[in-house]
Amino acid sequence: MPRTTTLEAPGCPPLRALTFDVLGLVKVIEASDGQNGGAAKMVERWGDPDSSKCVLAASMLDRESEPLLGIARKCGSIEVISAINGDLRAHIPSLCEDEEASREDDAITGLHLFKKHQSESSSRSCRLLTCTTKGHASMESIELGRSPADAIHDRSPTKWNVCASGNILCSKVDENENYALYGGKSVEVNVWDLHECVKIWTAKSPPQNSLGIFTPTCFTSATFLSKDDHRKLVAGTDSHQVRLYDISAQRRPVMSVDFRETPIKAVAEDVDGQTIYIGNGSGDLASIDIRTGKLLGCFIGKCSGSIRSIARHPELPVIASCGLDSYLRIWDIKSRQLLSAVFLKQHLTSVVFDSHFHNKEVAGSAPDPQTVNEGESTEQEAIPTKRKKSSKVHTGSKKVKSKKIRKRSEDDDY
Repeated sequence: MPRTTTLEAPGCPPLRALTFDVLGLVKVIEASDGQNGGAAKMVERWGDPDSSKCVLAASMLDRESEPLLGIARKCGSIEVISAINGDLRAHIPSLCEDEEASREDDAITGLHLFKKHQSESSSRSCRLLTCTTKGHASMESIELGRSPADAIHDRSPTKWNVCASGNILCSKVDENENYALYGGKSVEVNVWDLHECVKIWTAKSPPQNSLGIFTPTCFTSATFLSKDDHRKLVAGTDSHQVRLYDISAQRRPVMSVDFRETPIKAVAEDVDGQTIYIGNGSGDLASIDIRTGKLLGCFIGKCSGSIRSIARHPELPVIASCGLDSYLRIWDIKSRQLLSAVFLKQHLTSVVFDSHFHNKEVAGSAPDPQTVNEGESTEQEAIPTKRKKSSKVHTGSKKVKSKKIRKRSEDDDY
């Protein structure tokens, strides 16, 4: 399938996004404010390509001063870098208790940087939560120094097991950062209290259908529906189904919605607490009103690869999606049209927004409209000038030929 689209992207508002790929690269995408909206483009690339450093999970501590990025890599290490220039602030070699254990079998699948109780004065400290495929969860604090070697790690991090069997494939922390949900293959969605590190709720699998067939449990993505209420959560399954759970009402799904025929790979909530955005393995992106289960519509513009991450901008009415087709796409949530697309060469695993981007550099270096108009007029005048020159030569040859014909006619008269 083609990797380009025939639709002309109108451009997107000023924003800044960061993408992560399978070669461990972090790429900064920015869109400037133009007359009709700016086109997004890559402005920076951090890191060197290395398949062993594939980014499995990423989280951003989005704040005005010294924002941080948490990156979990395939080799088992965790890095905390600056979200402004990409400088390494802290490095955790490995979270595996058994060094001889295979890191691929127990890779990190979830990572979250806490922003609660993080004031501007305590910008040199951070707290992170991780979870591996086998369900080993850990929560620790890090005091950042002037260099990665000066970082002080927590000597006694809090650890617990999320599941006894199965594989964890998705995790999410609520907006107030008091609860976390986990789910995966042969692991029902469950909610944990992060203060007490105890499980407070576990989902129950749906009953068998009319044919007596039981669908195996496999959750691929999940999120909390509302920022103010942790009791409602949405999960996507490997059987192309989106389920709504209400932990205060029952253990089984309150609502189930089928979407196309491929597994759900990414789920993101909207700020209104009513709409969710889902992406599947065949590149279909859509929005659903989870109150009624109605499909609001699909986003215009076909993606040729599996969608692996969806991010909703906290302020602007846009979302970003990325996946295996190596494209970062910016969409308008109202019209569901493509605003801008950037080809980033590698398979993308995750995307986050920097909501405190003010586009200061672009605003300071904006071109003078008079200069732009003069340049446009010069180009417009240059093209007709060449055409006039060629037309004059052609006209002159006709005149010379007509004179010769006249002289021959006069000689014949004599």
